[in-house]
Amino acid sequence: MTLNNCASSIWNFLVQKTDLSTFDNRWFDPGAGALKRLLWYVTSWCWFEAGVLLPYAWKRNILRAYGARIGKGVVVKPRVQIKYPWKLTVGDYAWIGEHCWIDNLDRVEIGANACISQGALILSGNHDYSKTSFDLMVKPIRIEEGAWIGAKAIVTQGVTVGSHAVLAVSSVASSDLAPYGIYRGNPATKIKDRSIA
Repeated sequence: MTLNNCASSIWNFLVQKTDLSTFDNRWFDPGAGALKRLLWYVTSWCWFEAGVLLPYAWKRNILRAYGARIGKGVVVKPRVQIKYPWKLTVGDYAWIGEHCWIDNLDRVEIGANACISQGALILSGNHDYSKTSFDLMVKPIRIEEGAWIGAKAIVTQGVTVGSHAVLAVSSVASSDLAPYGIYRGNPATKIKDRSIA
């Protein structure tokens, strides 16, 4: 290593540091006031996260009461976390499995007949690691009709999962998935096409 490279590395080490005291997300709009958010957190903890076995129709109606757009026949299993229901749209007969976390700081749309399997993470927020202030970044997520997000798979901000695409178990979608593609890995790559008989 040359003296210039060494000096450059030391300089980068000294000045390129995260300083979380400078983090500022006052620009972010959660879409509802403090009281509504508090009421939702209590409702979510009691009826969604605690594993209470409520009829699916009751869960659909609770979500609608908080501003979610929920289609008919939607299944929401126990122990599901939804950050902001007023930023959620779920199409007819979609399934949301146990222990899913829909961290929808931005809009999340789940199409009709889509399946979000147990433990899946739908993450519309992230942080800009290139900024000292670790700025918050949010982008919407769209999971189209008939798509299947496998158990413990992750869909990240700004991603569109195409119609009837499959994201395999524990895989990570950090870019768009084409319709009818089957994807696996981190980052998820297409392994074949899906055919439905």
